[in-house]
Amino acid sequence: MADAHRHEWGFVLAATVRVTHDLDLAEECVQDAYARALSTWGSRGIPDKPAAWLTTVARRRAVDLLRRTASLRQRLPLLLDERADDPEPVPEITDDRLRLIFTCCHPSLAQPAQVALTLRLLCGLTTSEVARAFLVSEPTMAARITRAKKKIATARIPYQVPPASELPERIDAVLTVVHLLFTTGHTAPAGAALVRRDLVERSLDLTRMLRVLLPSDLGVAGLLALILLTDARRDTRLASDGRLLLLADQDRSAWDRPAIAEGVALVREALRRRPPGRYALMAAIAAVHDEAPSWDETDWRELVGLYDLLVDVWPSPVVALNRAVAVGFASGPAAGLAALDALAAEPQLAGYGYLAAARADFLRRLGQIAEARVAYEEALLLTENDVERQFLADRLRCL
Repeated sequence: MADAHRHEWGFVLAATVRVTHDLDLAEECVQDAYARALSTWGSRGIPDKPAAWLTTVARRRAVDLLRRTASLRQRLPLLLDERADDPEPVPEITDDRLRLIFTCCHPSLAQPAQVALTLRLLCGLTTSEVARAFLVSEPTMAARITRAKKKIATARIPYQVPPASELPERIDAVLTVVHLLFTTGHTAPAGAALVRRDLVERSLDLTRMLRVLLPSDLGVAGLLALILLTDARRDTRLASDGRLLLLADQDRSAWDRPAIAEGVALVREALRRRPPGRYALMAAIAAVHDEAPSWDETDWRELVGLYDLLVDVWPSPVVALNRAVAVGFASGPAAGLAALDALAAEPQLAGYGYLAAARADFLRRLGQIAEARVAYEEALLLTENDVERQFLADRLRCL
């Protein structure tokens, strides 16, 4: 059942919204479908097509509820599939997930709310998981998601991919959603698994759909390049015993070379924009790592230069943190530690385990063992992914 939730939630909810035209009602029906699956699959076994089974049950439940209410005609206009007053043709997109993303990423919603709502609805992430991705508290995120859903209902935001003329103003929010979806899948915020392959594959599928929809959009090209180049290392991130392997310890001969070639070509295309966009720059950073023959031959000065450009384009505390790590490998651990300590006052990084882990590593390299111990212990307190926790605990024991 857990696998069905991770893999099928977005498909089932997006398909059910087409019947209900109401996000809250669709969620209720999908939750009912999963509850019924719990009681049915245990005795009858899991069906051959779990998503189809869940979708059928959820949609039937939706039809039953709509038939019972006298307000059916008031519900239907809330999320229209078509707009009679807009003669411009809407792109033919058959995937309901992309429709749901564009619904959630309507310009009338604030962008943080757009991203949070899509992760919650499309990806089935818990409110707690979405809150971690945004580095905010769970109650804050719950309130943000509730407000966004109410806004969609009251503003009568249509459930559709918008006309071509509206795509440019909507695409940045959609790319932000898909990127956060990928990063959440690439390293799961919590749990026993390092990776959530369902989220990684979903983000790749959606980006390829966007590439078909907007073949000349360099932001889409950059995001697709970033996903391909980062995911190309998927088979080498864990040792045979399940331990986390850093880039320095991975078998580069096992990386997905066709994906890297495709990603590098897309990077060259995406970098034609001046100034380059954030996804193109992040993809270029990933390409430097992928094309380095070995860890020792990585061009860290080029990486620092790329991070300098990225900080200008996208001044995020997490980007500044990654730049500081690159400085540590380009100019030595003391320089890296100084760059990290300059970020200590950033409120968004206060509960971010990677800051403590990076400090611990540089302190270890500098031989400051007592301080390194404290930093590793702090990182352990802030880390909820079991694979990463085991890696940090091993490092701490080695001290």
